[in-house]
Amino acid sequence: MINQVYQLVAPRQFEISYKSRAIHGEHVIVRPLYLSICAADQRYYTGSRSKEVLSDKLPMSLIHEAVGEVVYDSKGEFSKGTKVLLVPNTPVEENDVIGENYLRSSKFRSSGFDGFMQDYVFMKHDRVVPLPDDIDMSIVSFTELVSVSWHALQRFDRKSIRNRNCFGVWGDGNLGYITALLLRTLYPKATIYVFGKTDYKLQHFSFVDETFHINHIPKSLTFDHAFECVGGKGSQAAINQIIDYIAPEGSIGLLGVSEYDVEINTRMVLEKGLTLIGSSRSSAQDFQQIAKLYHDKPEIVQSLSLLKGNEYEVKNINQIIQAFEEDLSSSWGKTVLKWTI
Repeated sequence: MINQVYQLVAPRQFEISYKSRAIHGEHVIVRPLYLSICAADQRYYTGSRSKEVLSDKLPMSLIHEAVGEVVYDSKGEFSKGTKVLLVPNTPVEENDVIGENYLRSSKFRSSGFDGFMQDYVFMKHDRVVPLPDDIDMSIVSFTELVSVSWHALQRFDRKSIRNRNCFGVWGDGNLGYITALLLRTLYPKATIYVFGKTDYKLQHFSFVDETFHINHIPKSLTFDHAFECVGGKGSQAAINQIIDYIAPEGSIGLLGVSEYDVEINTRMVLEKGLTLIGSSRSSAQDFQQIAKLYHDKPEIVQSLSLLKGNEYEVKNINQIIQAFEEDLSSSWGKTVLKWTI
């Protein structure tokens, strides 16, 4: 069959590429239904990455957050019409020690490997995770971001000390919201503080114990562990502020991505015996666990609905561009594309 792939060929410029694929093979053929725009997609779209990176990775189909429905599975493992999560991480080798999302050989969709902006996506069977039939697909379209936070919390659980009475989350955006929500789910009796700089964003965190503006934190406040969900230029200030307030031997989960080198107060890291835990992306297992969480605790999906921003029905390339442009001015939530192209 001839599959249409919508590729970014230059900043703010998409073109259709036609690729021949065999229907019969070791793949599940999935039709994307809803896609969500990520900050990483925007860095490619706007040309914010270096010229060397853009030259190396373009042309490329964007989007690594998506859900769809099965169109055909020659092996018969998935029925036609099954609603599924799409796992963007694609390992090409196995390792008993290193996770699939940390293997340097793994491919990741929309990062040097075509993403989900296609008529049909050919997925390996272990990269497809079924969903409940009655779930709101538009809301769970950004499950990849949820899986990133979930993965970081699993790493924290394995690597940190046993004190789990109080947590701090730095960042009042999408990732901070998801991380705080999952913390509340996993540690329902713990005290959770969220730290940010935008009052109207902090108002969304109704399920935590208290929110603080980063310029008005009580000097006596402390917590056992913290998660940095700021990223960008703000990472440095956030990490150093966490170091100031965190209790000795606490762990700091680093989730925010920065294009810049970050200077941190290593003297206090040493004095307090802190552990810094880096996390990146997620694995198929994380997606499977999130799908089970959606099934067991449907209220999670309801809470995530607060993160859904504008939804755009996409029928042509001009509407793709419109969605990306308007997403740039969005101050809260995830932009969702209803993929009817």
